[in-house]
Amino acid sequence: MSDQNNRRLEAVIEIGATGIRLLVVEVTGDATWLVIDRAERALPLGRDVFTTGIISRESLMQCIAILNRYKEMLAGWGMSCEQVTVVATSAIREARNRDSVVDRVAVKTGFRIKVIDGIEENRLMYLVVDYALSDAPMKLSKTNSIIMDVGGGSTEIMLLKKGKMVAAHSFRMGTVIIEQQTRALMGSEKDMRRFLSDYIRTTAENLNKELRFDLVNQLIAIGGDARLAAKTVGTKGNGPYAEITRTNFFAFIEQLSLFSVEELVQRFKISYSDAESLVPGLLAYQYCLELTSADIVVVPFFSIREGVIISQLSGSDDAVREEFYVLIVDSALNLARKFLFDEAHSRYVTKLSLKLFDSLESELGLDRHARLLLEIASILHDVGNFIRASDHHIHSQYIVSHSDIFGLNKDDMNIISNVVRYHRSEIPSPDHAAYMSLPRNERTMVLKLASLLRIAEALDCGHSQHIKDFDIQLTGDTVFLRAAGTHDVTLERLSLEEKGDLFENVFGYNVSLS
Repeated sequence: MSDQNNRRLEAVIEIGATGIRLLVVEVTGDATWLVIDRAERALPLGRDVFTTGIISRESLMQCIAILNRYKEMLAGWGMSCEQVTVVATSAIREARNRDSVVDRVAVKTGFRIKVIDGIEENRLMYLVVDYALSDAPMKLSKTNSIIMDVGGGSTEIMLLKKGKMVAAHSFRMGTVIIEQQTRALMGSEKDMRRFLSDYIRTTAENLNKELRFDLVNQLIAIGGDARLAAKTVGTKGNGPYAEITRTNFFAFIEQLSLFSVEELVQRFKISYSDAESLVPGLLAYQYCLELTSADIVVVPFFSIREGVIISQLSGSDDAVREEFYVLIVDSALNLARKFLFDEAHSRYVTKLSLKLFDSLESELGLDRHARLLLEIASILHDVGNFIRASDHHIHSQYIVSHSDIFGLNKDDMNIISNVVRYHRSEIPSPDHAAYMSLPRNERTMVLKLASLLRIAEALDCGHSQHIKDFDIQLTGDTVFLRAAGTHDVTLERLSLEEKGDLFENVFGYNVSLS
């Protein structure tokens, strides 16, 4: 087959807090891609949502009109609505009328919007940075880095220590919110700077427990404001990124503060809403940079839209997926350490859980992603002990359901929190709202994963890890677990009798330990 026949088009539309943006790329057979079309229309949805809580009728009509224009453009490329990925970020995510907005858009345009949460934005950001900086001198794996994206309605921050994901957070603080709060208080630019500086400093103090900012030597800024700065005063890097020295970055921001919004529009050919948010957005990066030892700001020339493309193209790449899963596990471990978990026990239970999963894979009917969710649940199953040992499974569920783990979305976290809930002797009940609210297929997954976690937990009920390994054999109606070496397994056998009931109910097999 010729290279021409391997070519195809991919398109992404992003509905953000300040505008709606389109990206069309041509993808070749080897998964490389080239931008062939892009468009941007200003629409201050964030101003609606962060002021009134809803998207107004007028803004909805404008949104539909813009999307229909994009639909015509895409038709010129021979693309239908079904071939386009449409994502929405903080503005639609936080709108009280988001469901009706998403429905009206689908009815009037044919586009199906995927509303992504903050942690999904973090994942797409990481993909963008990893792709753009693959040939950079200071690779992510060799330095302490902060990846930061100041958007209209939220700020996403990721902390990496020598390439390992320490933490990922999404904060409800963006340029539109800063502008609205400053305006509501009838404050000056000086007041806005003080407010923003205090917010960044307080945030950094909290994040210092995960990675000290003074040990960070690379700030990676994502977002339209940072890209404008990079194109104006930055130096092109060895790839699709630029570098701005600390001195030049600070000087550029001070220069911008001398211009009115109208002058910024004229000078940089940007929309009025983008001009209003330009200085607040760059100041957020500046105040963060001041707390680090970084000498440069690294700015990829990509956005969340390119992140969607990279994600789609790398989804079938097993090596890339496994590398990404390592970062997710690192993030989960760092979360567990915040709650002073028994690391030796959790790592041991995780090892046993995964061995059971792999050995019984044909019986489970679950995919590689489900295996990852079991791994994360096994790491976190006892974090509730930080609150109280009694009923710690319920406390663990609470902690997990109210936490963020890099690379996992809310649906993933809901599954994990339920698996954690049922790692002891309790079984799901119609009274358990968190479990019953899951779709049927996810409830089934919870039962399967929790039954494996309970067996693994039973095999280390004394937290001694004295069963170093075991063989698994499925014969007739029984799964036989045979401990390697000579051990007294009386305690574990009794625990298995108590906790093996869920596995027996779900799969129809007895479990025996010898």
